Amino acid sequence: MKYNLETGSHTVHALQYHFVTVTKYRADLLTDEIAERVGEIASDISEDFGVNIQNVNGGSDHVHILFTAKPTTDLTKFINSLKGVTSRKIRDENPEVRQALDKAFWQPGYFLATTGQVSIDVLMKYVEEQ
Repeated sequence: MKYNLETGSHTVHALQYHFVTVTKYRADLLTDEIAERVGEIASDISEDFGVNIQNVNGGSDHVHILFTAKPTTDLTKFINSLKGVTSRKIRDENPEVRQALDKAFWQPGYFLATTGQVSIDVLMKYVEEQ
């Protein structure tokens, strides 16, 4: 398998992750426009954490995000920020979402996996086809 290696001052790494989260109550609220906005917000947040968003896709009630990170990235803080900021901004910008889900946009839990044995290209194809 060929890795897309990144370098730091004392490291060489290839840390790729697959993140999935679902809307509260699995509500069918992720329109194409809202999903695109989630991707934009995720890209903005990722810059603060040194994360590189590779792909964002999903369905009407969930989102898949493929990203690469550095060994020093605090993944818990990144994901909490990602979920919190996207939830707040999506609810503020979309009154119909706020009406349906007043206090939270996402379920509290999420799925996160490293993509160690699968190339990013295979994962990106999988996410694109969701």
